[in-house]
Amino acid sequence: MTTPSPRIHVPDALLERAIRGDAGAIGQLLKQLAPGMIRASRSLLGSSHADLDDVVQQSLIGLVQALPHFRGECSLPHFASRIVTRTALAARRRTAIRGERQDDAIEPDGFGVPPSQPEALEAERRRHAVRSLMEKLPEEQAETLALRVVLGFSLEEVAEATGVPLNTVRSRVRLAKASLKKRIEADPLLFAALEVE
Repeated sequence: MTTPSPRIHVPDALLERAIRGDAGAIGQLLKQLAPGMIRASRSLLGSSHADLDDVVQQSLIGLVQALPHFRGECSLPHFASRIVTRTALAARRRTAIRGERQDDAIEPDGFGVPPSQPEALEAERRRHAVRSLMEKLPEEQAETLALRVVLGFSLEEVAEATGVPLNTVRSRVRLAKASLKKRIEADPLLFAALEVE
């Protein structure tokens, strides 16, 4: 599972300078956090999503704009993860609304995976199906599930990153899973694609 490396340590002095708008400090901060934010964007959108680069750029800009509001209630990498998650989910919803389905579009050769890798092809089909399902969840549930399942945060880390009580996180995950299960069971093709037993 990929996350924007919650283990990254940002010195307090650097963070304080970045919050005050010091361009050099902001640059150093982004240099530390950007690789993890890029990995998280790819995990949430898929590497072939048409808006991937835009989402990364918007997430980085969003992080810089949000720095003055950072209260230190969670780690800065978790704060960045939340920005990436919200930006990516919004992009997926826009794509779904436009009906373009450019994200992870099924290509005749099988999602761009070489035909000699059937396991990779099946894994990519499942990831595509799950990402599509998440578009239909309420925003809070989708964000919570993305942080928990896609980015691999613990329940405690999700609570810390989102600033909600642990029981709220548990409830959102439970409701999201129940909603996904209901949608999967109602769609035989999706049920088969996800190999649900």
